Amino acid sequence: MSAPGDDGRPRPRVRTGSGLVQGRRDAHGSAVFRGIPYAAPPVGALRFAAPEPPAAWEGVRDCGAFGPTAPKVPYEHTFAALLPDPQIPGDDCLTVNVWTPDPTPAAGLPVMVWLHGGAHTRGSSAVPVYDGAAFARDGVVLVSCNFRLGVLGYGLFPDAPANRGLLDQIAALEWVRDNIAAFGGDPARVTVFGESAGAISIGALLAAPRAAGLFSQAVLQSGAPEVLPRDKVRAMVRRMASLLKTKATAKAFADTPLPDLLAAQAAVLHKSSPLVGGPAFGLVADPRTLPEDPLEAAARSDVPLLLGWTTEEYRLWLAPTGAMRLLDRLGPLTLWLARFRSGKDRADVRALRAALPGASPAELAGQLLTDSLLRDPLRRLAGARRAAPSYLYEFAWPSGVPGLGACHALELGFVFDTLGVPEASWLAGPDTPQALAEEMHSAWVRFAVTGDPGWAPWNGSGPPRVFGGPESKEERVEAPQATRRVLP
Repeated sequence: MSAPGDDGRPRPRVRTGSGLVQGRRDAHGSAVFRGIPYAAPPVGALRFAAPEPPAAWEGVRDCGAFGPTAPKVPYEHTFAALLPDPQIPGDDCLTVNVWTPDPTPAAGLPVMVWLHGGAHTRGSSAVPVYDGAAFARDGVVLVSCNFRLGVLGYGLFPDAPANRGLLDQIAALEWVRDNIAAFGGDPARVTVFGESAGAISIGALLAAPRAAGLFSQAVLQSGAPEVLPRDKVRAMVRRMASLLKTKATAKAFADTPLPDLLAAQAAVLHKSSPLVGGPAFGLVADPRTLPEDPLEAAARSDVPLLLGWTTEEYRLWLAPTGAMRLLDRLGPLTLWLARFRSGKDRADVRALRAALPGASPAELAGQLLTDSLLRDPLRRLAGARRAAPSYLYEFAWPSGVPGLGACHALELGFVFDTLGVPEASWLAGPDTPQALAEEMHSAWVRFAVTGDPGWAPWNGSGPPRVFGGPESKEERVEAPQATRRVLP
């Protein structure tokens, strides 16, 4: 029997492979389990090792609160005001959370697994905007997870496995395969979805041999499959080793106190930027964990994909810091630098000017970089695929926060239908359109349930499906009648 909660309702219990867990009921009656270990705490000898299975426990493990977040450095003040990123102390950070409308093995509901973004260095499953209640309300079992970040997850060492953050994600998906049926999910109907670094990780999952068969569909939001040159990632480790006055090895870093390690990481991150290149933490080609280029593997994959971006991704990276004003002052030099970084030519600039009359140098440069980093590779990927459909979308609604426009990560509160969460307004501002959230969220639910988000697969030309822009009213897809609980 389940013990009653503070509200008098029985608390749901489910038996996992490691032991019995007890969750909570949310306002919709769905069961929520937070902080379930899928791997052992990555401490001591396991700090830079591949994930190990969690230890079994006796009795009932209370899973009413999120587990510890992976060690990370906080966002700088400018971005911390826009991107909520809670830090929960503790070692047992490799955990999953499950929202389910029916925690019984007979339910057989579709499953969605969320991988958060954060440039491989920040973020967690405890971000309030990522609450899975709306998905469970609509008949989907939602799973989110934490994984190692920064140097702990992606630092490249001669004496440790590469891509440990990816290995953590695979271990979480293996946990889903082995346990999700007990929570009412169907392990054969798993859709992975992620944004930014989470989407890049999904690209790697499409190429990683160990991830084969762990999911049947995928959604990549504002992130294209890629690997970084190994020397760029090694450079981050060497810079940290220099600051720490130690060797650039996993053993030396494991012997370093974690606060010192994170302080050194913060210092090297301060001098790196995804826009201008240079050293960074991220996925690398590796014969054991990632032996194939993710973009090529995704092009051959028979996994249906939903791919997209926001209209003005670059504004999150440039507007809050004042960089757009600086770039506008540089004028023609800005466009030259953007062309150099993006590989675009003068004809591309002329075409962009024609499409965006009156755009400033910073706006044109931002769009060139967005094309190079996101739109171009995602379009090429969709156009190259033959074994399964690819659906393209664009999120065009502009934030109510001055200067942000339709920026990177803005769509998340709409996908999760969590605009009512106070933290959603940090990026979206006031007066967000709930109807747009229902439209976008229902498309993600529909894709998880049926494999079709509600518009035609991309055929290699033409615009994507637009959410929140002028075209969206004409192309609007009627939400399913069961939007409040879409069942297969």
